[in-house]
Amino acid sequence: MTMLCLTLENGATSCLQEQLRVALLETIRLNAIPTDEALPSCRKLSKQLGISRNTVAIVYEGLVEDGYLVSRPRSGYYLHENYHQEGLALEEIPHQTKLEAPSWSKRFTHRPSNYQGVLKPSNWMEYDYPFIYGQLDTQLFPLEQWRDVNRRLLSGRSDKHWLGDRIDQDDPLLIEQLRKRVLPKRGIFARSDEILITMGSQNALFLIAQLLLHSETRIGLENPGYREAVNVFARQGAKLQLHGIDNQGILLNENSKACDYLYVMPSHQVPTGITMSHTRREELIAQIQAHDQIVIEDDYDAEMHGDQFALPALKASRAGQRVIYMSSFSKALSPGLRLGYIVADSELVEELRALRRMMYRHPPSGLQHQMAQFFSQGHYERYLRFYTDDTQRRRERLGKALERELEGCRRINGSQASAFWLEAPNSLDTQHLAWQAAQLGVLIEPGFQHFFNQAPPRNFLRLGFGAIDCERIDSGISRLAQAFDRVA
Repeated sequence: MTMLCLTLENGATSCLQEQLRVALLETIRLNAIPTDEALPSCRKLSKQLGISRNTVAIVYEGLVEDGYLVSRPRSGYYLHENYHQEGLALEEIPHQTKLEAPSWSKRFTHRPSNYQGVLKPSNWMEYDYPFIYGQLDTQLFPLEQWRDVNRRLLSGRSDKHWLGDRIDQDDPLLIEQLRKRVLPKRGIFARSDEILITMGSQNALFLIAQLLLHSETRIGLENPGYREAVNVFARQGAKLQLHGIDNQGILLNENSKACDYLYVMPSHQVPTGITMSHTRREELIAQIQAHDQIVIEDDYDAEMHGDQFALPALKASRAGQRVIYMSSFSKALSPGLRLGYIVADSELVEELRALRRMMYRHPPSGLQHQMAQFFSQGHYERYLRFYTDDTQRRRERLGKALERELEGCRRINGSQASAFWLEAPNSLDTQHLAWQAAQLGVLIEPGFQHFFNQAPPRNFLRLGFGAIDCERIDSGISRLAQAFDRVA
């Protein structure tokens, strides 16, 4: 009987069944199971690993069903003959002489890596106090309802139309849910042919830029603003016209009139959280009508306003035909789902759809339909009420902690935004502050990377509160205050 050297971890994120199956498959791949000897019995392997016999039996039977093992009555489990010569142990792989690698740098038509992104460590979850923007507390995700929808879709009685290739079309139920449940909240009433599903807002920006921008295009942007939008537009060779902002939003100037497009975030400007005032919106609408301009409206957190007096989207205004509207489900539900949408005139959407088809045809049909069912069964509305209340609690708690611990920082963000934009004294470099804070387990975001000047100010920072445990906000800000004292 074969002896297997396997280890399982009780504290791992995957269950013991999954761990055992993966370990056995890896043993098979390495050709480490003799072809003529039985694997350890369920009793012996369960005793060796300290797990139940039932767990081992379930895994063995699953591998039999999938064709990796065979079960012989009164003899045991054996490796299936198809895998007797399947692989070689790593040390037996013959040496191969490889040709010299090509000089890739000479073949690149451009270098996306040269464009600066917003620095966010991939291991942000390892920080005790992650005041990071754009991530969510995973404990808030409505996992039970999401799993219930998925279970229904995978049941034998459910129609599996979402397994097919839609070529360039989107799930019709998801489009209907957007039309009836989401867009009207922002004052937008659109036809089905005026909506396109994207892989998040970033993908929407890329599609729009690919279709509409070139080296002679002039596009106005807010400064500070969304770094990745600048990268996308700059890659297309567009001429960037930077616009300052104040507490009412974008500041229009003489250069504004010469722009072909203006990219704005009127509901919650990134990174400041400022909401564009009614007066400033009217000025913008008057200008685009007078100078044949188009607005790209990024309403990235459309579902998170939580304010009954929130102004409707620019797309809902009298100039709506001159507005390309985009949003996503990343900020409220999950950044990992990567689902967003564009609302625009049907002629534009038709061309965007054709361009999308060339890139990836359409976002996964199964994910689209699962999201549509999540909407239609009322789960999203219920979750959104809970999430809005939770966000308000976090915002208030962080606001009080900042008033108590960091009096030297001035808060300059909108009341309904999902992050705090802070201005520290001019003498303080928030990149140094971020390094000191990291030594105390606190993750913050230096603000200089959101400015597009050659010499950006160094005394701004952004604090997100969606990812950190609400109960840890107070102690996290106390530690940030310690770091502040060290660099002040």
